[in-house]
Amino acid sequence: MKSLPLARALALIVPLAMLAGAYAFQFIGGLHPCEMCWWQRYAHFAAIPLAAIAYATRGKICVSALFTGLAGLAIGIGGMIGLFHAGVEYGWWQGVTACSTSPAGGSSTDILNQIMATPITRCDVAPWQLFGISMAGYNGLLSGGAALLILVLLLKKGSKA
Repeated sequence: MKSLPLARALALIVPLAMLAGAYAFQFIGGLHPCEMCWWQRYAHFAAIPLAAIAYATRGKICVSALFTGLAGLAIGIGGMIGLFHAGVEYGWWQGVTACSTSPAGGSSTDILNQIMATPITRCDVAPWQLFGISMAGYNGLLSGGAALLILVLLLKKGSKA
């Protein structure tokens, strides 16, 4: 089995899936992201165009592998931020000291009403857990694992387009 195509696929599918899950929790589940949640999303936002470039350059193995690796690095950074965020949620260390908010949306032109309607979301409180692991923890585990797998696939001897 060729390892570069699998690494490239993971580099695109993982951030898309992680962002889809995050937005589902936000818009379907009503769980608004805190500041550190956004930091994790930014890393996945960066991985998607990098993986797309890897696909666009798949005829040039070295270039495609480079962009796949950069996408994997972005995914890994998102995972590290997720693990750091999970540590803040579990009280293992201190994170950002201020509460943060997420935009309330809507078409209101009254800025004060938008500010007052914006939910306050704390970074040090896990709004959802499954088996004692928060969303940030799952992002850290899944993204970190995917980043490591992408790296292993890229370093695998005989990695071909």
